[in-house]
Amino acid sequence: MTILGLETSCDDTAAAVLTGDDVRSNVISSQHDIHAEFGGVVPELASRDHQRLIVPIVKQALADAECTADDLDAVAVTYGPGLPGSLMVGLTFAKAFARGRDLPLVGVNHLEGHLYSVDLSTPAPPRPFLCLIVSGGHTQLVRVDADFRHEILGQTRDDAAGEAFDKVAQLLDLGYPGGPAIDRLARNGDATFHDFPRTRLADNDFSFSGLKTSVLYYLRDLGEEKDAFLRDHRADLCASFQHAVVDVLVGAVRDAARDTGVKDVAVVGGVSANSALRSAVRAAGEANGFDVYMPEMAYCMDNAAMIARAGAMRLQAGHAAGPLLDIEPRLGLATATG
Repeated sequence: MTILGLETSCDDTAAAVLTGDDVRSNVISSQHDIHAEFGGVVPELASRDHQRLIVPIVKQALADAECTADDLDAVAVTYGPGLPGSLMVGLTFAKAFARGRDLPLVGVNHLEGHLYSVDLSTPAPPRPFLCLIVSGGHTQLVRVDADFRHEILGQTRDDAAGEAFDKVAQLLDLGYPGGPAIDRLARNGDATFHDFPRTRLADNDFSFSGLKTSVLYYLRDLGEEKDAFLRDHRADLCASFQHAVVDVLVGAVRDAARDTGVKDVAVVGGVSANSALRSAVRAAGEANGFDVYMPEMAYCMDNAAMIARAGAMRLQAGHAAGPLLDIEPRLGLATATG
């Protein structure tokens, strides 16, 4: 089966071609330069750029895969969660393309795309496995008993981990996106420079708003000395903040693995590209007897290969979408439908 995957849930326009387990192309156009001056994603600008790019990105994906539309067996597209305007561009194109070529259309939950992105790398985790989904909009700890059988063990009650990275990066004048900038500076910083708070809630839930606010107050209390202080210690603050986030995430994974007895753990989503998190979760696995699986870097961030993969799985399970498929901006993992 050869399937075209489309992803436009936020600020990346992406298309990919997947044949079986072979990712034949995975094209991503990022809008970071467009949104950088605003310190975050501007929904209207995002949807307009998706409209401009969706056709050339699909053409590029087909060309890179050395195939044509005649070689496709299905189309998979993200229909939620995400920004309404961005989702609408991808879904509208996918519906028209599938209908024009008389191809099955598969709606994919963006969170399922991230969750099963780990299957794009070798080896893939056996079922059951625990999965930590960490991205700009979501932080969830999920038990996957079988394909599309999920139990949410915990999730954030306020800011997602990636959102906290972006907001703290703004406080430190690092621009957007903030996660990669903090990760880069933290490598030269002292993670013990300041002990920022770690919040662990009942039922494996997360909270990062207090940590973000603690950084805000720390910088506010510097007063007129702030600029000079940051020149000398910006890397140290990045390392200290990042260490606090990673401690919370890895602690939750470690405890869940112990409590459930599940010995296979995946970490997926944009924040799974963070070097400190990748190192810490591997170390926790070695120390606590669980195996760790993480996608290759190309599949950590929003991408269409993961949508094609989840779409192929959905189609094989008989979950093709009808013509009335609509966007669901607030779609949750537990309520995912095919």
